[in-house]
Amino acid sequence: MKNYQPKSVLLFTILVFSLLLFIVFSMPKGGFSLFNINLKFLSLEALMNPTKDNKKNIDAIIQKVDTTNLNSPLKKHKGKSTGELGAANGGDLSANASVELDINEQVSQNLDRFFKKLKNIAALKKKLSIFHYGDSQIEGDRMTGYFRQRLQTQFGGNGPGMIPALNVYNTQTFKQTFSDNFERLTAFWGAKLSSKKYGAMGSVGVFKIDSSQTLKGEPTTAWIEIDASKNAYGRAREYNHVRFYYNSCVKPCLLKVFQNGQLIHEDSLKTDGNAHSITLDFPGAPGKLKYLLSSTKSPVISGFSLEGDIGVQVTNVAMRGSSGTNFSSMNQSLFRDMHSELNTQLFILQFGGNTIPGLKDSSSVRYYAKSFKRQIQLIQSQVPGAAIIVIGPSDMSQLNEGVFESYNLIPYLTNQMKKVSVDSGAAYWDLFKAMGGKNSMPTWVEQGLAGSDYIHFTSKGTSIASQLFYDAFISAYAKWELKNQVE
Repeated sequence: MKNYQPKSVLLFTILVFSLLLFIVFSMPKGGFSLFNINLKFLSLEALMNPTKDNKKNIDAIIQKVDTTNLNSPLKKHKGKSTGELGAANGGDLSANASVELDINEQVSQNLDRFFKKLKNIAALKKKLSIFHYGDSQIEGDRMTGYFRQRLQTQFGGNGPGMIPALNVYNTQTFKQTFSDNFERLTAFWGAKLSSKKYGAMGSVGVFKIDSSQTLKGEPTTAWIEIDASKNAYGRAREYNHVRFYYNSCVKPCLLKVFQNGQLIHEDSLKTDGNAHSITLDFPGAPGKLKYLLSSTKSPVISGFSLEGDIGVQVTNVAMRGSSGTNFSSMNQSLFRDMHSELNTQLFILQFGGNTIPGLKDSSSVRYYAKSFKRQIQLIQSQVPGAAIIVIGPSDMSQLNEGVFESYNLIPYLTNQMKKVSVDSGAAYWDLFKAMGGKNSMPTWVEQGLAGSDYIHFTSKGTSIASQLFYDAFISAYAKWELKNQVE
């Protein structure tokens, strides 16, 4: 081993520190770009006056959240004609929430119609659907699964609602596998479907045709297998009706359905190219179902609906990478028809997070907000009468001078999203505010409520965020009940 003289080590150290000091003095604020790579280094100002940690204390928020009694409906106190319907503890229906839904008179009228249908749905022995569209924050049934369990326990219903033809996200709610020759096409990310006939899920599955089989005059086979998950919330596991949705079938296609390995149904898909569904009814949870298709040209598989007999169906549609502006990329006729068949009465749109890193200034925020408003209006035009609730983005952090801080434009973004939502007749719920506002995310990460990406909630954090939203939802419902009780 080579021995270094002390003076050589000292000289090297001085040179390194001199170089670093030169970089500190010359580094512009915000860094500089080199070959399209943004390079940053600690500035002299940051060196002399380090950025202070501005993390929020969220203890008061967390302590108020009650995630218990998931399997028990909330109860309304009797004999009250004014004031609250109940306290926010002990499983009581409450007219209070830490962060309420933002509404105006038009929004209130839209929600009132929905609440009336929701209250009577089980008594009428009918079903209605709620579709929760969102970005990766709801991926894998996050937030939706918890909200679904709360809602179905309160108003009736079983099953996870619609599931995609091909699920590519980890989820605790159901199990799904499919043959290697299936391909996923989406309206929001990756490979696209030329006909845009995605339906309500925004994604479809098609299988690739084996040309060697076609030359022999034989069809290509492909399969999708679905099952309930033991890790799912109780209500989601117990479904007994399964609907298979497809469109664009123009060649003979044989369908065989196997239940736990036994053939229970054989059918031929309709070859008129239109959208159709095939429903199978069971006396109880069916277990493992395998759908095997054989054709020389793949139909487009729009998804499956896993439902109970009556009550509320709540569907999770996670659109990774989407900012919520992809609804116009779908065939509107099929979108409308599927939601009509499913009796969709409420849309929950949870977007905004994917735009945050790319926002440059206030004008870019307003441009996005206007684009998002057009999507709200598009949904309203296709599914008139349905209510809409927009959930804004959570807090998100970026590393700034060694400290994780909120993106500067989040408050303005949430303000603009609230404005265009309410102006359009959609309620708005401020997730950013509910979790503590600016610089709350680092504390959520510290407490194990959000991941190390400073964007997505953990399972525990999801339960808390979901309960905060449910509190706002059920508060609006309780106020509606109170208003009708008084009248």
